[in-house]
Amino acid sequence: MGMLNRREFLKGAAVAPAVAQQWWSRAGQESKRRLLFVGTQTIDGSTSQGIYSYRWDPALGDLQSQQLAAACDNPTFLALSPDDRFLYAANELESFEGQASGAVSSFSIDHAGAKLKPINQMRALGTGTCMVSVDHLGRNLFCANYNSGSATSFYLNSDGQISDPVSHFQYKGHGPNADRQEGPHAHRVTVSPDDRFLLVNDLGLDCIHIYHLDNRNAKLTPSDPAQWGSQPGAGPRALRFHPNGRFVYCVCEMGSEVDVLHWHADKATLTMVQSISLVPADYHGPTSTGDDIVIDRTGRFAYATNRGYDCLCSFSIDPKDGKLTLLARGSCGGKVPRHLALDPTEKWLLIANQESDNITILARDSKTGKVAETGKNFPLAKPQCLVFA
Repeated sequence: MGMLNRREFLKGAAVAPAVAQQWWSRAGQESKRRLLFVGTQTIDGSTSQGIYSYRWDPALGDLQSQQLAAACDNPTFLALSPDDRFLYAANELESFEGQASGAVSSFSIDHAGAKLKPINQMRALGTGTCMVSVDHLGRNLFCANYNSGSATSFYLNSDGQISDPVSHFQYKGHGPNADRQEGPHAHRVTVSPDDRFLLVNDLGLDCIHIYHLDNRNAKLTPSDPAQWGSQPGAGPRALRFHPNGRFVYCVCEMGSEVDVLHWHADKATLTMVQSISLVPADYHGPTSTGDDIVIDRTGRFAYATNRGYDCLCSFSIDPKDGKLTLLARGSCGGKVPRHLALDPTEKWLLIANQESDNITILARDSKTGKVAETGKNFPLAKPQCLVFA
């Protein structure tokens, strides 16, 4: 694990023993992952039909044998179960089964055939379901409903089936940006490293809602304090925990910045450490919006994408306070990056570019954190999310 050995990780993340063991087991299996599943946009003229699969060649940084793994309506975000047996999708819809709602879908993974077998679907209880996540033990599923501004939890059965909704929270209010923040817009649902809390990014209300999680049954109750607030108009979009569990990185969409936060696990609170821009100070091009962020397993480097400016930003991470130092800004390989992922070897960085209809693969130096300026491109209509299994 580079700078963090096993004992340091477990102490820093303050994880429960069972969760820690699950995490360590998964970390040891990373190099064996050879499938890539890609969620796509299937509406608004897109030719994509659902979730696609590829065989991944880590030696060449190459995608092979593209196929439709499962036909599915607008699966714009994917999440993997900890044991690699199931894949879950957010169906970003306005209507499902005759009601105003998006949906969440469950699939079993056929690793040999690189296919997905549908298990079940459930209403998300909100529209524009844009994100799903699974807790570290694979017991619970969560979704963020962007358009209606709500979040919902579900219990997961041992066969991967999604239960009826357990907890649901409909947010109210608005932010200072009348065009983008006319109401709440939940965008991310992120489980804390110890499986005790759920954090919900709300782009519309400029906050992160914080809940206590009972991971035995997926029940959520508001924490106290119940939220952390960003700068007005920043629009918190994406969230990622550092491997040590002490720092959190929040990409603000409208602010085009990364907020570095200190996570106080004992009190379930966040405090600002640093805010760093994703665009140059003299940028005057098309409207710039922050997208997503990933962190390598050593916790030494982070990578974030930005839209409008269409760039990939590489950062080094200070191990003491979690602060970011910009290493480089480069091309994301296309237009409107939607998601990015490190491959299991962490020698390659993949970016799903929505408007240029391509997946870009860039070589990465794990020692220096530097990423190649150009790479390979693979065509796919409206790619949205990248998950290795």
